[in-house]
Amino acid sequence: MKLRAAIATAAALGAAALPFAAPAQAKDDLVIGVAQFPSSLHPSIDAEVVKNYVVGLGLRKITAFDADWKDSCLLCAELPTVANGLAKIEQGGEGMAVTLRLKPDLKWGDGTPVTTRDVMFTWKAGSDPASGWSNVNSWKRARSIDVVDDHTAVLHLDKVRVDYNQWDELLPAHVEAAVHDAAGNTAEYIKQTTFNRAPTTPGLWNGPYRITQYQSGNQVVYEPNPAWSGTKPGFKRIVLRVIDNTAALQANLLSGDVDMVAGEGIGLTIDQVLALQKSQPDRFTYIFRPSLNYEHIDLQKDNPILADLRVRRALLHAIDRQTVVKRLFEGKQPVADTWVNPLNPNYAPGAATYAYDPARAKALLAEAGWKPGPDGICRNAKGDRLSLEFTTTAGNKLRELTQQVLQSQWKASCVEVVIKNEPARTMFGETVKKRTYTGMVMYAWSSGVTESPLRTLASSQIPTSANNWSGANYIAFDNARMDELIATAETQLDPAKQKAAWAEMQRIYAEQLPVLPLFFRSEAHVVPKWLTGYAPTGHGDYAVLWAENWRSK
Repeated sequence: MKLRAAIATAAALGAAALPFAAPAQAKDDLVIGVAQFPSSLHPSIDAEVVKNYVVGLGLRKITAFDADWKDSCLLCAELPTVANGLAKIEQGGEGMAVTLRLKPDLKWGDGTPVTTRDVMFTWKAGSDPASGWSNVNSWKRARSIDVVDDHTAVLHLDKVRVDYNQWDELLPAHVEAAVHDAAGNTAEYIKQTTFNRAPTTPGLWNGPYRITQYQSGNQVVYEPNPAWSGTKPGFKRIVLRVIDNTAALQANLLSGDVDMVAGEGIGLTIDQVLALQKSQPDRFTYIFRPSLNYEHIDLQKDNPILADLRVRRALLHAIDRQTVVKRLFEGKQPVADTWVNPLNPNYAPGAATYAYDPARAKALLAEAGWKPGPDGICRNAKGDRLSLEFTTTAGNKLRELTQQVLQSQWKASCVEVVIKNEPARTMFGETVKKRTYTGMVMYAWSSGVTESPLRTLASSQIPTSANNWSGANYIAFDNARMDELIATAETQLDPAKQKAAWAEMQRIYAEQLPVLPLFFRSEAHVVPKWLTGYAPTGHGDYAVLWAENWRSK
């Protein structure tokens, strides 16, 4: 496929305008279109962007980074720091004591108070080595907890940690403790959790909204949580409507069947939004927020073709990423060299880069024993074809277009790529997590502002049947030095030493190429003119965590 023709086809999808009348008065409902559906609603099981979005409207984290990329309290009354005395070094400098003080007026959707009982249950469940959890801020960091009162608990961390004041969602002990204990093991708990079996249970939700209707794969309906004590929500209903084909999602936006589409990689693709902005410049508010979301291609390390570093480097040299981002994204999505965005405070220049160089790609393949055959596809001495399967989320038109462009560029360097796409729910729920793919998988990692690569690159986070597929090191990257550096990055409070660790991690990653880096996404949001208070963050704590501030004007 010619790149220009492919781009023209994509742009044409967004060119047509459909009749539309703006609302004459403030709306009570907000309908958000999304292109994916989560494999689970349990907040700590399966690392999925769309799951975090769906859950975030109804369940608050203890802390989160806001739109200004500052760590802040959501459920806590005051952010623990060493400076304010709520975090202290203990165990002769080997550990930390972190005091969490919950806001006193927090309640679950059924009116049950949010207390340290929930903290204790969440910690007990999440600190189990076989928990199967893949949450960002692991509860395994705490070796014990002292409950002071209903709203105060002291978490004793196993070591000094940079992320000591970053904590994820609580689970409702009064709903989930009995289910967890009755299940007997993690695999059974994942099946039995109320989040999946009865997600409209009011007691699951402690945010400004709670789920009142749930149709798997179709839509989720939220209504205000009557027990919420914070800012009064601005809508009587928020509906997340799932339309898993991005072209159909765009059509629904234009027809008015959905009011807006989210960014965060679960709504329209950036080329669609750019085309909409050109054809409908005054109809919507268009927000392009640079983000830490990292589009890349996982490589199956057990495939003998991809096990050869020369082949991995050749694959990257063979694709013209700079032209792809320039023409598909109008330069809004910069090429990536590692998983660390230059916007991230932990970014360090100096890692290896791989410019578009087809001649170098062919030379590397020849060194690895792959030479062009009569049909232009490389073969080795045994006559095996250099052929790889390539998977991404079916229905995401921009990813599929990118796939086709890369397929064409690889073919020019004698690499055959066979496209085999899957629905997002299948790809993330089974294929990626259990590494059942044979070649390459393209998707994005989402990370927090200062989050270490523990989940995605530490050997302890490789999902296996033995650990109930917990962790998000889906590429099964196993590098002893990387493990050491991750530990340093997580525990070293000295900024200079921490920065040095981050720099070396990025060098190892770029040299070893466990994945093919593509680009950092600029999240494209299409928002109705009448919506106020919507503030995309550009990182893993999404705008839904502040949904009580959204208003219709």
